[in-house]
Amino acid sequence: MTATAASLLRLVVFVGVFLLLAICELVWPLRRDQGRVGRWPANIGLSLLNAAVLRILAFFLPAAALATVAQIFSRGGLLSLIGTTDALQQLAGFVILDLAVYVQHRLFHLVPFFWRFHQVHHADLTLDVSSAVRFHTVEILLSQIWKIFVVVAAGVPPEAAFAFEVVLNASSMFSHANVALPPVVERIARLFVVTPDMHRVHHSVLGCEMNSNFGFNFSVWDRLFGSYVAQPAQPAAVMEMGLPAYRGHSTSNVPWLLAMPFREGSSS
Repeated sequence: MTATAASLLRLVVFVGVFLLLAICELVWPLRRDQGRVGRWPANIGLSLLNAAVLRILAFFLPAAALATVAQIFSRGGLLSLIGTTDALQQLAGFVILDLAVYVQHRLFHLVPFFWRFHQVHHADLTLDVSSAVRFHTVEILLSQIWKIFVVVAAGVPPEAAFAFEVVLNASSMFSHANVALPPVVERIARLFVVTPDMHRVHHSVLGCEMNSNFGFNFSVWDRLFGSYVAQPAQPAAVMEMGLPAYRGHSTSNVPWLLAMPFREGSSS
């Protein structure tokens, strides 16, 4: 697949999943006080800015050179030491990247410097599909560097890395969606993947809940590493979300959000 075709496929899947979940939020909402008109311009504005920055950076890295490097490293790294089939290496690469994103997420909560930027995501006063694209540009760049390092060190096949990015975008939008799944579907689904109810706990104003449920795709990591919280203290439909320190500020303004990590006390 050419770089152009890959980019087009990612865009089509992203827009398709976003629109589908936005419609589901209208038909089966968990909460009705979402304030789309006030929040969506900032959330989507950040996403467009981040996409533009990544596109500009990619312009200085020729696609042919990137493909060559990817092919070289796909034959090296930790996975090259495993004498398995190509299909198993693809699967292993996907799982390794998912674990890497879980580790990254925990570090962005644990390390004050990283938290400065990640708090832009948590400052959203409620949660819906647009929250999934609300990230500071510096966090997006740091995340890209981390994932590239993991791909190189582990020798993740290019196809697995591409599939992971597509699935990660879709699963992140799903886990942030303001939808109410049927209880039986919720119970079964969260045994395997991160559901909206499971991830909503992570956006609680309570520190003990906010520092839990870090997974994006597979729910197993939180259970395995002791960061799983099944339900919030308050009912999900009325639980308070966001950051207490910023509840009185303009958390739906792009310039303000970009400056947020550099404000005094932003690492607390």
